[in-house]
Amino acid sequence: MELLYGRNAVIEALRAGRRHIQRILLADTAHGVDALIGLARSHRVPVEHVQRHQLDRLIDSHHQGVVAEADTFAYVTLDALLERGAADAAPPLLLALDSLQDPQNFGTLLRTALAVGADGVLLPEHRAVSVTPAVSNASAGAVEHLAVARVTNLVRTLRQLKTHEMWVYGLALEARQPLWSTDLRGPVVLVVGSEGSGLGRLVREACDALISIPMASSSIQSLNASVAGSLALYEVFRQRTLRGPP
Repeated sequence: MELLYGRNAVIEALRAGRRHIQRILLADTAHGVDALIGLARSHRVPVEHVQRHQLDRLIDSHHQGVVAEADTFAYVTLDALLERGAADAAPPLLLALDSLQDPQNFGTLLRTALAVGADGVLLPEHRAVSVTPAVSNASAGAVEHLAVARVTNLVRTLRQLKTHEMWVYGLALEARQPLWSTDLRGPVVLVVGSEGSGLGRLVREACDALISIPMASSSIQSLNASVAGSLALYEVFRQRTLRGPP
């Protein structure tokens, strides 16, 4: 069990129904939680009212007066991600993260991935952020509706995805190919690197192409990983929605 916190994270965990939630603890000073209580009752999850300082002892982050005792996040397999993509009428879209470390960046990217209809997210098992309660809170519960797979070797996985006729594009600051002149309407894996060093050398070599986000100001050396990844995800969505050439 782990402690989910934050109203949106707990509400979306209830709606998704993927985790068993043992009980929900509500601060006695919490207001505007009638919908949450109703949702919990409809899922037969007990709600207990406690003093706020009890939640403060459990969670050192801003919990908004809501904490849930829940199962840990359930990852899916790579095969399950591929099956989801094959079952979708639109070309599959996967987001792959190379050694991303910051839970806030991860949460933002997860929320954007859900917003644009991505089929799933790929993470390396080692030296990368995982789905924690902090990530669920940062994504405002979006991760509860996403398929996330952890893989032993990201480079090998990217090569495997190529055999399924997916194009692998890595975001890189120095790439000469602009994002908006790249045709992203087909089956795509979008790879976002770590906050400090970007894409690793072997991951770069596994990509079909490296693409960049042009910037007007030379004063900006790079964009935040979550901002860059979100812009790229929305460019995929834009191209597919317009159904015209980039």
